[in-house]
Amino acid sequence: MSSGTIVIIVVAVVVVIAIVGVAVLGRRRRLQRQFGPEYDRAVAEQGNRMQAEADLAERQRRVRKLDIRPLSTAAKARYHAQWQEIQEEFVDAPQTAVTQAYDLVTEVMQERGYPVTDDEQVADDLSVEHARTVDHFRTAHAITREVAHGSVATEDLRQAVIHYRELFSDLLGDATAD
Repeated sequence: MSSGTIVIIVVAVVVVIAIVGVAVLGRRRRLQRQFGPEYDRAVAEQGNRMQAEADLAERQRRVRKLDIRPLSTAAKARYHAQWQEIQEEFVDAPQTAVTQAYDLVTEVMQERGYPVTDDEQVADDLSVEHARTVDHFRTAHAITREVAHGSVATEDLRQAVIHYRELFSDLLGDATAD
């Protein structure tokens, strides 16, 4: 092989490596921008950046296959009214209100087209379009699970309702819930 041929092959390999590197960095930036703190959480959970990125890309593919749809104006109004009732219920029965908040949030998710049978899968699905508020779901749901196993401090219950409200507002497309 001539030295000119070797140089051409080396240059071609370097160009291919550079193209692949740029593509990987571009994908990484897109995932970081879309998933925000969920990207960091996935990397920490997986312990491997490439595996985490593959997981996040799989979440995107899964959610693209779902029939996620916005709520009608009437549905939003109905859900807002139900949310108001839950907040009022909190004064007299905070544990009940937290459970009702979870039920309402999952009802909204279901009407929007999210499958709600597996809470971990729900969180993964939500992370694709609701990365800013998916951690609110995780935190509130952890408190809700504690309610079923015994007494929970009222402040923790209040925090759960606040977390559910953040996700609820995001699912409805609101800046904040009343």
